[in-house]
Amino acid sequence: MKVLGINGSPRIGGNTDILLDKVLEGARSRGAETEKVILNNLKFSPCQECENLRDDGSCIIEDDMQPLYKKIKDADGIILASPIFFGSLSAQTKMMIDRFQCAWRAKYVLKIDTFKKKKIGGFISVEGTTREDFFHNAKSIVKNLFATIGVGYKEELFCSGVDEKGSILKYPEVLKKAFELGERIALG
Repeated sequence: MKVLGINGSPRIGGNTDILLDKVLEGARSRGAETEKVILNNLKFSPCQECENLRDDGSCIIEDDMQPLYKKIKDADGIILASPIFFGSLSAQTKMMIDRFQCAWRAKYVLKIDTFKKKKIGGFISVEGTTREDFFHNAKSIVKNLFATIGVGYKEELFCSGVDEKGSILKYPEVLKKAFELGERIALG
């Protein structure tokens, strides 16, 4: 089992990053091979709504998204992690999701499934307030992405009221839940 963790937080060592590491640790404890991608370290542009689209569902923009598309296609499990910014996903996360417009077009307009390998997935998110509706907003976007790329939305972990960098470490029960989420993803 290959589990890919995608960190959409710009803050390395922050709460989202710590939780994602716990999830991946849990997956490894069940024998999964894991990899973490930090979107903020990649050089990629937002979707340009290109007019000269390919009909195979692949994006024509050559940047750091190309290797990420392959990693996502090759993975058996996907964990997407993003903090909540202004009631939704981080810009890094949303920018990545928008770059799957080519896959959306292939699947829903051209009726070509470019992500044939079915996967399981989870979404983890942290936010500084206690606005549960912010998680619902972000979750709906992640579910749309997962549906487009053949990922079954199986797991989620939301933690509100956590803002200061590293303060998630004060919540051992949440860290335990993250580890257990990773175990379940690895077991399918």
